[in-house]
Amino acid sequence: MAIGILFIFCLALLLIATEQLNRMNKAAVAMFAAAACWLLYIMWGTDFVTSWHSGELQDFLGERQMTTGAVKDFVANNIFVRYTFEAANVVLFLLATTSIVEVLNNNGCLDFIHEALYTKYPKRFLWGVASITFLLSANLDNLTTVCVMLGIMHTLVAERRMRWYFGAVIVLAANCGGAFTVIGDTTSLALWSKSLITPTLYSGHIVLPALLTLLTVCLLIHRRMPRTMQLVRTHPPYRGDDTVLSRWQRALMLLVGIGGLWFIPTFHRLTHLPAFLGALCVLGVLWIVNELCNRKLLRSDVMVGKRLPLALQYQNVQNLLFFIGMTLAVGAVNECGVLPTLQDFAEAHCSNIYVLGAASAAASSVFGNVPILLGNMATFAQGTVEGTPFAPDGLFWPLLSYCTAVGGSMLTLGTMGGFALWRMEGIQLRWYARHILPKVFLGFLVGLAAFWVTT
Repeated sequence: MAIGILFIFCLALLLIATEQLNRMNKAAVAMFAAAACWLLYIMWGTDFVTSWHSGELQDFLGERQMTTGAVKDFVANNIFVRYTFEAANVVLFLLATTSIVEVLNNNGCLDFIHEALYTKYPKRFLWGVASITFLLSANLDNLTTVCVMLGIMHTLVAERRMRWYFGAVIVLAANCGGAFTVIGDTTSLALWSKSLITPTLYSGHIVLPALLTLLTVCLLIHRRMPRTMQLVRTHPPYRGDDTVLSRWQRALMLLVGIGGLWFIPTFHRLTHLPAFLGALCVLGVLWIVNELCNRKLLRSDVMVGKRLPLALQYQNVQNLLFFIGMTLAVGAVNECGVLPTLQDFAEAHCSNIYVLGAASAAASSVFGNVPILLGNMATFAQGTVEGTPFAPDGLFWPLLSYCTAVGGSMLTLGTMGGFALWRMEGIQLRWYARHILPKVFLGFLVGLAAFWVTT
Protein backbone atom coordinates (compact mmCIF):
# COMPACT_ATOMS: atom_id res chain seq x y z
CA MET A 1 0.00 0.00 0.00
CA ALA A 2 2.82 2.39 0.88
CA ILE A 3 4.48 1.60 -2.46
CA GLY A 4 1.22 2.40 -4.27
CA ILE A 5 0.83 5.76 -2.53
CA LEU A 6 4.47 6.66 -3.16
CA PHE A 7 4.10 5.66 -6.83
CA ILE A 8 1.03 7.89 -7.27
CA PHE A 9 2.80 10.81 -5.57
CA CYS A 10 5.95 10.47 -7.70
CA LEU A 11 3.87 10.12 -10.85
CA ALA A 12 2.00 13.30 -9.92
CA LEU A 13 5.31 15.15 -9.43
CA LEU A 14 6.48 13.93 -12.84
CA LEU A 15 3.27 15.12 -14.53
CA ILE A 16 3.53 18.47 -12.74
CA ALA A 17 7.15 18.90 -13.86
CA THR A 18 6.25 18.16 -17.48
CA GLU A 19 3.05 20.21 -17.69
CA GLN A 20 4.39 22.23 -20.62
CA LEU A 21 4.73 18.96 -22.58
CA ASN A 22 1.72 16.93 -21.47
CA ARG A 23 -0.63 19.94 -21.13
CA MET A 24 -2.19 18.52 -17.95
CA ASN A 25 -3.16 21.17 -15.44
CA LYS A 26 -1.00 20.81 -12.33
CA ALA A 27 -3.88 21.67 -9.99
CA ALA A 28 -5.98 18.86 -11.48
CA VAL A 29 -3.06 16.42 -11.12
CA ALA A 30 -2.48 17.45 -7.48
CA MET A 31 -6.15 17.05 -6.55
CA PHE A 32 -6.41 13.63 -8.19
CA ALA A 33 -3.19 12.48 -6.49
CA ALA A 34 -4.50 13.63 -3.10
CA ALA A 35 -7.79 11.79 -3.52
CA ALA A 36 -6.12 8.60 -4.82
CA CYS A 37 -3.48 8.54 -2.04
CA TRP A 38 -6.02 8.96 0.75
CA LEU A 39 -8.34 6.41 -0.84
CA LEU A 40 -5.56 3.82 -0.73
CA TYR A 41 -4.65 4.80 2.82
CA ILE A 42 -8.15 4.59 4.27
CA MET A 43 -8.84 1.26 2.54
CA TRP A 44 -5.62 -0.60 3.37
CA GLY A 45 -3.80 1.52 5.95
CA THR A 46 -4.92 -0.22 9.15
CA ASP A 47 -1.37 -1.43 9.93
CA PHE A 48 -0.01 2.11 9.67
CA VAL A 49 -2.78 3.47 11.87
CA THR A 50 -2.14 0.90 14.61
CA SER A 51 1.64 1.45 14.37
CA TRP A 52 1.77 5.26 14.32
CA HIS A 53 -1.40 6.24 16.20
CA SER A 54 -2.07 3.35 18.57
CA GLY A 55 -2.66 5.54 21.64
CA GLU A 56 -4.97 7.95 19.84
CA LEU A 57 -6.83 5.04 18.26
CA GLN A 58 -7.48 3.41 21.64
CA ASP A 59 -8.77 6.70 23.06
CA PHE A 60 -11.04 7.09 20.04
CA LEU A 61 -12.43 3.56 20.25
CA GLY A 62 -12.96 3.53 24.02
CA GLU A 63 -14.95 0.39 24.84
CA ARG A 64 -15.71 -0.40 21.18
CA GLN A 65 -13.99 -3.16 19.25
CA MET A 66 -11.52 -2.28 16.51
CA THR A 67 -13.37 -2.90 13.27
CA THR A 68 -12.64 -1.74 9.75
CA GLY A 69 -15.40 0.85 9.92
CA ALA A 70 -14.12 2.19 13.26
CA VAL A 71 -10.59 2.58 11.86
CA LYS A 72 -11.97 4.45 8.83
CA ASP A 73 -13.87 6.77 11.17
CA PHE A 74 -10.68 7.42 13.11
CA VAL A 75 -8.70 8.19 9.93
CA ALA A 76 -11.39 10.54 8.63
CA ASN A 77 -12.02 12.38 11.90
CA ASN A 78 -8.54 12.46 13.45
CA ILE A 79 -5.82 12.06 10.82
CA PHE A 80 -7.23 13.40 7.58
CA VAL A 81 -8.81 16.41 9.27
CA ARG A 82 -5.40 17.61 10.52
CA TYR A 83 -4.05 18.03 7.02
CA THR A 84 -7.32 19.58 5.92
CA PHE A 85 -7.00 22.17 8.68
CA GLU A 86 -3.40 22.95 7.67
CA ALA A 87 -4.47 23.52 4.08
CA ALA A 88 -7.53 25.53 5.12
CA ASN A 89 -5.43 27.96 7.18
CA VAL A 90 -3.38 28.91 4.14
CA VAL A 91 -6.23 28.81 1.63
CA LEU A 92 -8.51 31.07 3.68
CA PHE A 93 -5.66 33.56 4.07
CA LEU A 94 -4.94 33.56 0.32
CA LEU A 95 -8.65 33.85 -0.44
CA ALA A 96 -8.81 37.00 1.68
CA THR A 97 -5.68 38.56 0.18
CA THR A 98 -6.72 37.87 -3.41
CA SER A 99 -10.11 39.42 -2.65
CA ILE A 100 -8.30 42.49 -1.32
CA VAL A 101 -6.40 42.75 -4.61
CA GLU A 102 -9.66 42.41 -6.55
CA VAL A 103 -11.20 45.31 -4.64
CA LEU A 104 -8.11 47.49 -5.12
CA ASN A 105 -7.71 46.69 -8.81
CA ASN A 106 -11.42 47.08 -9.46
CA ASN A 107 -11.33 50.64 -8.16
CA GLY A 108 -8.24 51.68 -10.10
CA CYS A 109 -6.00 51.81 -7.00
CA LEU A 110 -3.19 49.99 -8.86
CA ASP A 111 -3.19 52.53 -11.70
CA PHE A 112 -0.55 54.40 -9.70
CA ILE A 113 1.86 51.60 -10.63
CA HIS A 114 1.06 52.02 -14.32
CA GLU A 115 1.78 55.73 -14.09
CA ALA A 116 5.05 55.20 -12.22
CA LEU A 117 6.36 52.68 -14.78
CA TYR A 118 5.46 54.65 -17.93
CA THR A 119 8.83 55.26 -19.64
CA LYS A 120 10.53 54.52 -22.94
CA TYR A 121 13.86 53.75 -21.27
CA PRO A 122 14.15 49.98 -20.63
CA LYS A 123 16.85 50.25 -17.97
CA ARG A 124 14.71 52.60 -15.91
CA PHE A 125 11.69 50.34 -16.47
CA LEU A 126 13.72 47.28 -15.37
CA TRP A 127 14.65 48.73 -12.00
CA GLY A 128 11.22 50.23 -11.50
CA VAL A 129 9.33 47.02 -12.19
CA ALA A 130 11.75 44.97 -10.05
CA SER A 131 11.44 47.34 -7.06
CA ILE A 132 7.65 47.68 -7.20
CA THR A 133 7.13 43.94 -7.68
CA PHE A 134 9.43 43.12 -4.77
CA LEU A 135 7.62 45.51 -2.41
CA LEU A 136 4.14 44.58 -3.62
CA SER A 137 4.81 40.85 -3.33
CA ALA A 138 5.97 41.29 0.26
CA ASN A 139 2.40 42.32 1.09
CA LEU A 140 0.32 40.29 -1.36
CA ASP A 141 0.84 36.71 -2.43
CA ASN A 142 3.40 36.40 -5.23
CA LEU A 143 1.11 34.83 -7.84
CA THR A 144 -1.37 37.70 -7.59
CA THR A 145 1.51 40.16 -7.83
CA VAL A 146 2.90 38.41 -10.92
CA CYS A 147 -0.48 38.48 -12.68
CA VAL A 148 -1.02 42.16 -11.87
CA MET A 149 2.49 43.22 -12.94
CA LEU A 150 2.46 41.13 -16.11
CA GLY A 151 -0.85 42.73 -17.06
CA ILE A 152 0.57 46.22 -16.49
CA MET A 153 3.77 45.38 -18.41
CA HIS A 154 1.78 44.05 -21.36
CA THR A 155 -0.05 47.37 -21.72
CA LEU A 156 3.24 49.27 -21.81
CA VAL A 157 5.96 47.26 -23.60
CA ALA A 158 5.37 46.46 -27.28
CA GLU A 159 8.43 44.28 -28.05
CA ARG A 160 7.91 40.60 -27.25
CA ARG A 161 11.51 39.73 -26.33
CA MET A 162 11.71 42.73 -24.02
CA ARG A 163 8.55 41.49 -22.28
CA TRP A 164 10.26 38.11 -21.81
CA TYR A 165 13.18 39.72 -19.98
CA PHE A 166 10.93 41.94 -17.88
CA GLY A 167 8.56 39.02 -17.20
CA ALA A 168 11.44 36.90 -15.90
CA VAL A 169 12.46 39.75 -13.58
CA ILE A 170 8.86 40.10 -12.38
CA VAL A 171 8.68 36.39 -11.50
CA LEU A 172 12.01 36.49 -9.63
CA ALA A 173 11.19 39.75 -7.82
CA ALA A 174 7.78 38.40 -6.78
CA ASN A 175 9.29 35.17 -5.47
CA CYS A 176 12.07 36.99 -3.59
CA GLY A 177 9.67 39.58 -2.20
CA GLY A 178 7.13 36.91 -1.28
CA ALA A 179 9.76 34.86 0.54
CA PHE A 180 10.90 37.95 2.45
CA THR A 181 7.71 38.09 4.58
CA VAL A 182 5.46 35.46 6.13
CA ILE A 183 2.41 36.77 4.25
CA GLY A 184 3.95 37.12 0.80
CA ASP A 185 4.24 33.54 -0.41
CA THR A 186 2.35 30.29 -0.05
CA THR A 187 5.46 28.53 1.22
CA SER A 188 6.41 31.06 3.91
CA LEU A 189 2.75 31.27 4.93
CA ALA A 190 2.70 27.47 5.33
CA LEU A 191 5.79 27.62 7.55
CA TRP A 192 4.22 30.36 9.66
CA SER A 193 0.86 28.59 10.00
CA LYS A 194 2.71 25.54 11.35
CA SER A 195 4.59 27.72 13.92
CA LEU A 196 8.00 26.88 12.46
CA ILE A 197 8.96 30.55 12.04
CA THR A 198 8.19 33.91 13.66
CA PRO A 199 7.74 36.93 11.35
CA THR A 200 10.46 39.29 12.59
CA LEU A 201 13.22 36.72 12.98
CA TYR A 202 12.34 35.08 9.69
CA SER A 203 12.38 38.33 7.70
CA GLY A 204 15.70 39.31 9.29
CA HIS A 205 17.30 36.15 7.88
CA ILE A 206 15.75 36.42 4.41
CA VAL A 207 15.78 40.11 3.48
CA LEU A 208 19.48 40.49 2.58
CA PRO A 209 19.83 37.26 0.56
CA ALA A 210 16.59 38.02 -1.31
CA LEU A 211 17.66 41.57 -2.12
CA LEU A 212 21.15 40.54 -3.23
CA THR A 213 19.74 37.81 -5.47
CA LEU A 214 17.39 40.24 -7.20
CA LEU A 215 20.09 42.91 -7.42
CA THR A 216 22.57 40.49 -9.03
CA VAL A 217 20.09 39.32 -11.67
CA CYS A 218 18.95 42.88 -12.46
CA LEU A 219 22.55 44.04 -12.90
CA LEU A 220 23.24 41.20 -15.35
CA ILE A 221 20.09 41.92 -17.36
CA HIS A 222 20.72 45.69 -17.16
CA ARG A 223 23.82 45.24 -19.30
CA ARG A 224 21.78 43.71 -22.15
CA MET A 225 19.15 46.44 -22.26
CA PRO A 226 19.06 48.84 -25.27
CA ARG A 227 18.84 52.59 -24.80
CA THR A 228 15.16 52.88 -25.73
CA MET A 229 12.23 50.55 -26.36
CA GLN A 230 8.98 50.70 -28.26
CA LEU A 231 5.89 51.36 -26.17
CA VAL A 232 2.33 50.28 -26.78
CA ARG A 233 0.47 53.22 -28.25
CA THR A 234 -1.94 53.69 -25.40
CA HIS A 235 -2.24 56.11 -22.54
CA PRO A 236 -2.54 55.14 -18.89
CA PRO A 237 -5.96 53.60 -18.18
CA TYR A 238 -8.81 56.09 -18.46
CA ARG A 239 -11.37 55.45 -15.77
CA GLY A 240 -14.06 58.03 -16.35
CA ASP A 241 -17.43 56.31 -16.30
CA ASP A 242 -16.37 53.00 -14.76
CA THR A 243 -14.57 54.54 -11.77
CA VAL A 244 -15.44 57.94 -10.34
CA LEU A 245 -13.10 57.69 -7.36
CA SER A 246 -10.73 60.59 -6.94
CA ARG A 247 -7.00 60.10 -6.49
CA TRP A 248 -7.22 60.61 -2.74
CA GLN A 249 -10.00 58.02 -2.46
CA ARG A 250 -7.96 55.46 -4.40
CA ALA A 251 -4.91 56.30 -2.29
CA LEU A 252 -6.98 55.80 0.87
CA MET A 253 -8.17 52.38 -0.27
CA LEU A 254 -4.62 51.39 -1.21
CA LEU A 255 -3.40 52.46 2.23
CA VAL A 256 -6.16 50.50 3.99
CA GLY A 257 -5.49 47.36 1.92
CA ILE A 258 -1.70 47.30 2.01
CA GLY A 259 -1.39 48.76 5.51
CA GLY A 260 -3.90 46.28 6.85
CA LEU A 261 -1.90 43.36 5.51
CA TRP A 262 1.17 44.61 7.37
CA PHE A 263 -0.86 44.53 10.59
CA ILE A 264 -1.75 40.82 10.28
CA PRO A 265 1.43 39.44 11.98
CA THR A 266 0.82 41.83 14.88
CA PHE A 267 -2.81 40.69 15.07
CA HIS A 268 -1.67 37.07 15.25
CA ARG A 269 0.95 37.83 17.91
CA LEU A 270 -1.51 39.73 20.12
CA THR A 271 -4.52 37.41 19.82
CA HIS A 272 -2.93 34.00 19.02
CA LEU A 273 -5.81 33.49 16.58
CA PRO A 274 -5.15 32.11 13.08
CA ALA A 275 -3.66 34.60 10.63
CA PHE A 276 -6.50 34.17 8.16
CA LEU A 277 -8.88 35.81 10.64
CA GLY A 278 -6.76 38.96 10.55
CA ALA A 279 -6.79 38.87 6.74
CA LEU A 280 -10.59 38.51 6.75
CA CYS A 281 -10.78 41.47 9.14
CA VAL A 282 -8.71 43.61 6.75
CA LEU A 283 -10.89 42.51 3.85
CA GLY A 284 -14.01 43.47 5.79
CA VAL A 285 -12.68 46.96 6.60
CA LEU A 286 -11.58 47.50 2.98
CA TRP A 287 -14.96 46.29 1.73
CA ILE A 288 -16.73 48.83 3.96
CA VAL A 289 -14.46 51.62 2.72
CA ASN A 290 -15.12 50.49 -0.85
CA GLU A 291 -18.89 50.73 -0.36
CA LEU A 292 -18.58 54.14 1.28
CA CYS A 293 -16.48 55.47 -1.60
CA ASN A 294 -18.80 53.96 -4.20
CA ARG A 295 -22.08 54.59 -2.36
CA LYS A 296 -23.50 56.65 -5.23
CA LEU A 297 -22.92 53.80 -7.70
CA LEU A 298 -24.06 50.76 -5.70
CA ARG A 299 -27.53 50.71 -7.28
CA SER A 300 -26.51 51.85 -10.74
CA ASP A 301 -25.51 49.94 -13.85
CA VAL A 302 -21.99 51.31 -13.60
CA MET A 303 -21.01 48.87 -10.86
CA VAL A 304 -21.97 45.91 -13.06
CA GLY A 305 -19.19 46.77 -15.49
CA LYS A 306 -16.48 46.87 -12.86
CA ARG A 307 -14.93 43.44 -13.22
CA LEU A 308 -11.47 41.95 -12.67
CA PRO A 309 -9.94 40.11 -15.66
CA LEU A 310 -10.90 36.44 -15.54
CA ALA A 311 -7.27 35.40 -16.11
CA LEU A 312 -6.30 36.70 -12.67
CA GLN A 313 -9.20 34.95 -10.98
CA TYR A 314 -8.44 31.66 -12.75
CA GLN A 315 -4.76 31.70 -11.78
CA ASN A 316 -5.54 32.31 -8.11
CA VAL A 317 -8.23 29.62 -7.90
CA GLN A 318 -5.84 27.19 -9.57
CA ASN A 319 -3.14 28.09 -7.05
CA LEU A 320 -5.49 27.40 -4.14
CA LEU A 321 -6.58 24.04 -5.54
CA PHE A 322 -2.98 23.06 -6.26
CA PHE A 323 -1.91 23.86 -2.71
CA ILE A 324 -4.82 21.87 -1.24
CA GLY A 325 -4.01 18.86 -3.41
CA MET A 326 -0.29 18.89 -2.61
CA THR A 327 -0.86 19.34 1.14
CA LEU A 328 -3.19 16.34 1.28
CA ALA A 329 -0.97 14.19 -0.98
CA VAL A 330 2.13 14.91 1.13
CA GLY A 331 0.08 14.09 4.23
CA ALA A 332 -0.83 10.65 2.85
CA VAL A 333 2.84 9.92 2.03
CA ASN A 334 3.82 11.04 5.53
CA GLU A 335 1.24 8.81 7.23
CA CYS A 336 2.70 5.77 5.44
CA GLY A 337 6.01 6.29 7.24
CA VAL A 338 7.97 7.23 4.11
CA LEU A 339 8.95 10.72 5.25
CA PRO A 340 9.99 9.71 8.81
CA THR A 341 12.24 7.06 7.22
CA LEU A 342 13.66 9.74 4.93
CA GLN A 343 14.30 11.95 7.95
CA ASP A 344 16.28 9.22 9.69
CA PHE A 345 18.34 8.65 6.54
CA ALA A 346 19.06 12.37 6.13
CA GLU A 347 20.08 12.80 9.77
CA ALA A 348 22.43 9.81 9.49
CA HIS A 349 24.06 10.61 6.14
CA CYS A 350 23.38 14.25 5.23
CA SER A 351 22.40 16.65 7.99
CA ASN A 352 24.10 19.76 6.56
CA ILE A 353 21.34 22.32 6.04
CA TYR A 354 23.14 24.00 3.12
CA VAL A 355 23.39 20.74 1.20
CA LEU A 356 19.70 20.10 1.87
CA GLY A 357 18.89 23.66 0.81
CA ALA A 358 20.83 23.37 -2.44
CA ALA A 359 19.15 20.03 -3.21
CA SER A 360 15.75 21.61 -2.49
CA ALA A 361 16.54 24.49 -4.85
CA ALA A 362 17.46 22.10 -7.66
CA ALA A 363 14.33 20.01 -7.10
CA SER A 364 12.13 23.13 -6.91
CA SER A 365 13.27 24.29 -10.35
CA VAL A 366 11.79 21.13 -11.89
CA PHE A 367 9.05 19.87 -9.56
CA GLY A 368 7.91 23.20 -8.12
CA ASN A 369 8.62 24.99 -4.86
CA VAL A 370 5.32 24.10 -3.14
CA PRO A 371 5.62 20.27 -3.12
CA ILE A 372 9.33 20.44 -2.25
CA LEU A 373 8.78 22.75 0.71
CA LEU A 374 5.77 20.78 1.95
CA GLY A 375 7.78 17.58 1.70
CA ASN A 376 10.63 19.10 3.71
CA MET A 377 8.19 20.38 6.32
CA ALA A 378 6.61 16.97 6.76
CA THR A 379 10.05 15.31 6.87
CA PHE A 380 12.05 17.52 9.23
CA ALA A 381 9.42 19.18 11.44
CA GLN A 382 8.69 16.01 13.38
CA GLY A 383 10.31 15.35 16.72
CA THR A 384 13.00 18.00 16.39
CA VAL A 385 15.18 18.84 19.38
CA GLU A 386 15.25 22.43 20.63
CA GLY A 387 18.39 24.26 19.55
CA THR A 388 18.90 22.31 16.32
CA PRO A 389 18.52 23.93 12.85
CA PHE A 390 15.28 21.98 12.34
CA ALA A 391 13.57 23.22 15.51
CA PRO A 392 11.02 26.08 15.34
CA ASP A 393 12.86 29.30 14.41
CA GLY A 394 15.87 27.19 13.40
CA LEU A 395 18.06 28.29 10.49
CA PHE A 396 16.85 25.53 8.20
CA TRP A 397 13.38 27.00 7.67
CA PRO A 398 14.33 30.47 6.35
CA LEU A 399 17.08 28.80 4.30
CA LEU A 400 14.56 26.34 2.88
CA SER A 401 12.14 29.14 2.02
CA TYR A 402 14.87 31.11 0.27
CA CYS A 403 16.19 28.11 -1.65
CA THR A 404 12.77 26.94 -2.86
CA ALA A 405 11.71 30.47 -3.85
CA VAL A 406 14.84 31.24 -5.88
CA GLY A 407 15.24 27.66 -7.08
CA GLY A 408 11.69 27.75 -8.39
CA SER A 409 12.60 30.87 -10.36
CA MET A 410 15.40 29.16 -12.29
CA LEU A 411 12.88 27.67 -14.73
CA THR A 412 9.28 28.52 -15.59
CA LEU A 413 8.35 25.09 -14.17
CA GLY A 414 9.20 25.97 -10.58
CA THR A 415 6.46 28.34 -9.43
CA MET A 416 2.89 29.27 -10.27
CA GLY A 417 4.21 32.69 -11.26
CA GLY A 418 6.48 31.06 -13.84
CA PHE A 419 3.51 29.18 -15.27
CA ALA A 420 1.57 32.44 -15.42
CA LEU A 421 4.44 33.99 -17.39
CA TRP A 422 4.48 31.03 -19.76
CA ARG A 423 0.74 31.21 -20.37
CA MET A 424 0.41 34.99 -20.62
CA GLU A 425 3.54 35.75 -22.68
CA GLY A 426 4.24 32.43 -24.42
CA ILE A 427 7.83 32.39 -23.19
CA GLN A 428 9.91 29.44 -24.43
CA LEU A 429 11.51 27.12 -21.88
CA ARG A 430 14.67 26.81 -24.01
CA TRP A 431 15.05 30.59 -24.22
CA TYR A 432 14.47 30.95 -20.47
CA ALA A 433 17.04 28.26 -19.66
CA ARG A 434 19.61 29.91 -21.91
CA HIS A 435 19.17 33.58 -21.02
CA ILE A 436 17.70 33.61 -17.48
CA LEU A 437 18.77 30.40 -15.72
CA PRO A 438 22.54 31.25 -15.51
CA LYS A 439 21.76 34.70 -14.12
CA VAL A 440 19.33 33.40 -11.49
CA PHE A 441 21.79 30.66 -10.52
CA LEU A 442 24.55 33.23 -9.97
CA GLY A 443 22.15 35.37 -7.95
CA PHE A 444 21.21 32.31 -5.91
CA LEU A 445 24.87 31.67 -5.05
CA VAL A 446 25.33 35.32 -4.01
CA GLY A 447 22.24 35.20 -1.79
CA LEU A 448 23.27 31.83 -0.30
CA ALA A 449 26.69 33.23 0.55
CA ALA A 450 25.06 36.25 2.21
CA PHE A 451 22.81 33.95 4.24
CA TRP A 452 25.83 31.94 5.40
CA VAL A 453 27.82 35.04 6.36
CA THR A 454 24.99 36.77 8.23
CA THR A 455 23.96 33.69 10.22
